[in-house]
Amino acid sequence: MSVFAALVERLADLLQPLFHASAAAAAIVLFTASVRLLVLPLSRAAARGRRAQARLRPDIAELRKKHAKDQEALRRAVLELHTREKVSPLSGILPGLLQLPAFFVLYHLFSSSTIGGHGNGLLDHALLGAPLGGRAADVLGGGSGGAALVYAVLFVLVAAVATFNLVRARRAAADTAGAGGAQGEELPGLGAVTKAAPYLSYLTLLTVAVVPLAAALYVVTSTAWSAVERALLYP
Repeated sequence: MSVFAALVERLADLLQPLFHASAAAAAIVLFTASVRLLVLPLSRAAARGRRAQARLRPDIAELRKKHAKDQEALRRAVLELHTREKVSPLSGILPGLLQLPAFFVLYHLFSSSTIGGHGNGLLDHALLGAPLGGRAADVLGGGSGGAALVYAVLFVLVAAVATFNLVRARRAAADTAGAGGAQGEELPGLGAVTKAAPYLSYLTLLTVAVVPLAAALYVVTSTAWSAVERALLYP
């Protein structure tokens, strides 16, 4: 943990001439961007997987007709098709899973009063008066106007990104239906998950409200990155 604390502190020192008192916040954004760049190859592979899944939809539709009365046979046939074509229906999950450790590291860094037996100097940093170790409830309990503005901007950004994702998902579903396919048909039972997934973006609002501001910055930056990435990789 102390290694990551030193990394954030070092990044903040490098950015201090440009961002002054907000250097630590800028360091977290840069740290988040670095993590996303590291998993970019996996994100691109996931995009290729999604395109491959789209290519297989006519074959899956035929399998659904063939095994309409036997869901177990349908499941085996779909899995065999994916194995034969070397396509994973869950390929898009891995990039998100690999980002979780970085989020939890930041969460613990800014939730711990001590690091390596010493006082946590990271808790002294703030963004426009909002402590990076503080939470939205602290602001609502009597924080400064600058701190309230920080959370207002974060909430607006998250809501905008969630709405953007929802609109894109609905458009993709409409295009799929128009092409005679069914969203989430790659595996039986996956359709419900696929339909619910766009709405999960709004749960990020709850995350931003309850985690330390440092972790919230990571979440918002990563969420916005994901929206741009999807727009570029899934045109």
